[in-house]
Amino acid sequence: MISIALLGCGRIGQVHARTIMASKRAKLVAVVDAFESAAAALAAETGAIVYSADKIFADDSIDAVIICTPTDSHAQFIEKAALAGKAVMCEKPFDLSIGRIHKCMETVKKSGIPLMLGFNRRFDPSFANLQARLRAGEIGEIEQVIITSRDPSPPPISYIKHSGGIFADMMIHDIDMLRFLLDEELVDVQAVGSVLIDPEIATVGDFDTAAATLKTATGKICQISCSRRASYGYDQRIEVHGSKGMLRATNIHETTVEIANADGFQSAPLVNFFLERYMPAYLAELEYFIDCIEKSVSPSPSGEDGLKAQIIAEALLEASSIGTTIKIKG
Repeated sequence: MISIALLGCGRIGQVHARTIMASKRAKLVAVVDAFESAAAALAAETGAIVYSADKIFADDSIDAVIICTPTDSHAQFIEKAALAGKAVMCEKPFDLSIGRIHKCMETVKKSGIPLMLGFNRRFDPSFANLQARLRAGEIGEIEQVIITSRDPSPPPISYIKHSGGIFADMMIHDIDMLRFLLDEELVDVQAVGSVLIDPEIATVGDFDTAAATLKTATGKICQISCSRRASYGYDQRIEVHGSKGMLRATNIHETTVEIANADGFQSAPLVNFFLERYMPAYLAELEYFIDCIEKSVSPSPSGEDGLKAQIIAEALLEASSIGTTIKIKG
C-alpha cells in the first residue's frame, strides 16, 4: 500500500483525493492547503490528517506526494520532495520559468526520485487507444493532427491572472497530446489569439480564444483550436490523418442514446466538464504512478515532458505576439 500526501485541496486536489480513495493500492494519509478550511473539509471526507507541508516532507512513512498547489509553488515543492526521497506527481504546468524548471530537474536527477507531470489526457482510454493504433501503423505515416479543445465557460479572472495564459494553462494539455501522438518533435510554431468572450480577460493580458499551427522536422502539420467557451458542453476531439487512412477520437456524451424523428437525429448532451470527461483518465493515471513507484521505473509524462511542453507554450505566446513563425528552442 502506497502512502500518499496531497498538497493542495482545491478542485483538482479533490479529484486526486477521490482517485486515491478509489484505489486498492494507495492510501491518502495527509493533506495540506493554504486555506485551513479546505484542508479540514477534505480530511474529514477522506480520513486523512491535516499536516503542514514541512511535516509531510519530514514524515518517512509517506511514500509519495501529489502536488496540486498554485503553479508558482510547484518547483519548490518538487525540490523538497526530491530531497526527502519521495515520489512526485505534479499538476501542470511544471513552472512558468524555463530556467526554474532546469534548476528543479537537476535536483530531481540527483535524488533519483520518480517525477511525473500531470498530463492526465495521455491516460484517457480513447486517446491512449488512438496513440497505440498510430504506433501500430494502422493509418500509415502521420500527415496531419487536428485537436479541438473548448471549455464550457471561462474560469474566474482571479484564476486567469495567475494561470500563465491560455497557451501555458489550457493549450499545454494539447501540446503534450501532440507530443504523445507524434513520433517526432515539433520544430516550429505559429499562433493567433483573440478576446471574443470576456473583455476583462484582455485586461490581464490573456486571450480566451486561440489557434496554433505546429510542424515537425519532416513536415507533419498539426493544428490546435482552443476556446474558453462552448455553449454545447465540453468539446474534446482529436483527428489524425495518415497515408493509409484516418483515426479520430470524438466527444463523450452523457448517454449513448439517440432519438430519430421528423426533426432528424438527436443525441444526449456532451458531458459538462473535465471532471466528468476525464475521471477514467485520472484513475488510470494514479494506477500508473503507483506502478512506477513499485517497479522503480521512470514515469511518462516526465519532468522532461513538462519542460518541452512549457518551451512550446512560450513559443506559441511569442508567435501570437509578433505574428511570425517561431523556431522551437531546446
